[in-house]
Amino acid sequence: ELARRGARVVLACRSRERGEAAAFDLRQESGNNEVIFMALDLANLASVRAFATAFLSSEPRLDILIHNAGISSCGRTREAFNLLLRVNHIGPFLLTHLLLPCLKACAPSRVVVVASAAHCRGRLDFKRLDRPVVGWRQELRAYADTKLANVLFARELANQLEGTGITCYAAHPGPVNSELFLRHVPGWLRPLLRPLAWLVLRAPRGG
Repeated sequence: ELARRGARVVLACRSRERGEAAAFDLRQESGNNEVIFMALDLANLASVRAFATAFLSSEPRLDILIHNAGISSCGRTREAFNLLLRVNHIGPFLLTHLLLPCLKACAPSRVVVVASAAHCRGRLDFKRLDRPVVGWRQELRAYADTKLANVLFARELANQLEGTGITCYAAHPGPVNSELFLRHVPGWLRPLLRPLAWLVLRAPRGG
């Protein structure tokens, strides 16, 4: 939608292959050639810093920062904090602060965090943030915790940036038929769940 409106769109994605393919498709569909891919792995804070440095050195403007990346399963990691928390909250948190000078220079500008109504089930226990997440029940809880962190972050950022021309939003897109959860479902179960997802979930464009 941003590309259709003539915006220059930077897709910050972990997978170069999928990110460049998405940028190509968006250029074709929108007729706007100003859609580019830049590498960003939110799970790796060094990658977040490298992306911010590259972006600030190559892009003169940043009018809208949309945090849309997210995961629902932890997988395995040796780094501090669980993977859900790093990808869904800590990486976006750091990236926002690194890009704030550019957002302020381009005001009026905005920050949009794609959150979830799941935040209502979240409960941030700061003594447990660095503990491993094991099993699907803990993963559901950890996902809700990250969405609560998103909402609290957007609210506090809005308070701190009041009067700067930067507005902040936490948006719940509704239940969307994307790969967010199905990618972690066992292969034998996906054929059973996909038809149900098509019936009860929104299409990505609707979200």
